[in-house]
Amino acid sequence: MTQWSPEQFIKVQMAGIETLTGLTGKAFEGFEKLLELNLQTVKTALAETREGAKKALFVKDPHELVELQIELLQPAADNVLAYRRQLYEIFAATRAEFEKGAEVQYAAGKQGLQDFLGSVVNITPAGPAAPLAAWQEAVNATATLYESMQTTAKQAVKLAESSFSTAAEAASKGMQRRATQASKAAV
Repeated sequence: MTQWSPEQFIKVQMAGIETLTGLTGKAFEGFEKLLELNLQTVKTALAETREGAKKALFVKDPHELVELQIELLQPAADNVLAYRRQLYEIFAATRAEFEKGAEVQYAAGKQGLQDFLGSVVNITPAGPAAPLAAWQEAVNATATLYESMQTTAKQAVKLAESSFSTAAEAASKGMQRRATQASKAAV
């Protein structure tokens, strides 16, 4: 039977540590982008609120107030949609990095297991080799199932991304249409 040498064990442990370090770095990058997005969003919201309040102080009649509300509503809705889009992009990029790391680890683990099983089958006498070959086939079938599920999950994510984009565009158009209708009604 194949014995693991201390060097092989250390190599596997180091690969795991490197992967963990890389994924931790990617998680922090995503968190940093999220903080930057939130800070920028708060700054923008405060600036727009300040400008809106200044304009509201000089409103002379209710008709002007309605027009000001309509004027301020559209950029606010657009900002919310832009924020959601950017937030989604950050999460998608971070998820993609984690998926890459998981795929590399999966491929390495799968190859290591297949090499191990192959070496065990090769050195085993003919009688006990059949159960080991069956076990190897079961591992291969499980790997195929996992890969199929992974492909399906990726397709579902793409569909969700497409649905999100469509919904965001529809919401933006709806807000623009309502603002136009409200401004016409105010006149």
